[in-house]
Amino acid sequence: MAKIYARDLDNSSAYTLLTGVVVPRPIAWISTQSSVGKSNIAPFSCFTFVSSDPPMIGFNCGLRDGARKDTARNIAETGEFVVNIVDDGFLEKVHQSAADYSADVSELDVLELDRAPSDTIAVPRVISCPINLECTLDQIVKFGHSGSEFFVGEIKLFHVRDGLLADGKVDSESLRPLGRLAGPVYGKLGEVVRATKT
Repeated sequence: MAKIYARDLDNSSAYTLLTGVVVPRPIAWISTQSSVGKSNIAPFSCFTFVSSDPPMIGFNCGLRDGARKDTARNIAETGEFVVNIVDDGFLEKVHQSAADYSADVSELDVLELDRAPSDTIAVPRVISCPINLECTLDQIVKFGHSGSEFFVGEIKLFHVRDGLLADGKVDSESLRPLGRLAGPVYGKLGEVVRATKT
């Protein structure tokens, strides 16, 4: 078994190793809007929920050339964002949205994504996604030496497609969530097994 000491890894090598180890990861396809109204969408797979009371989610966003990416800058400026949960039919568009577009280009326009207004915030949501989470910024936490920031948002409203909810629970098999592995590799939901109670 290989032994890799973290102290011997630079930022890029550590990132490559981590994204291959922490798998599969859920994808937050995050739509934002700049202070002048330009919409943006990008995928983030360092994503999880951090609280249920109130419902809160969090995702990590690194820097690009020492500066915040469009998503991070927009959220810091407006305090609002939507987490669009994708199914496996969105694979190509999710991957395309990760490209480095200039701030004056809307990925929602480029990818011809159908959007709808949110109910509690100004940021649009992708209406064809099975789930949308309308969020307001709670806090930004910095980690490590690379400038990575962890954005925590409070969910104000859940939009869930008809047929996915039963007794307050989401049917994961019907959702068909798309997961991220390492690099340009993704995973679809395969065999679902249920553990026996102990």
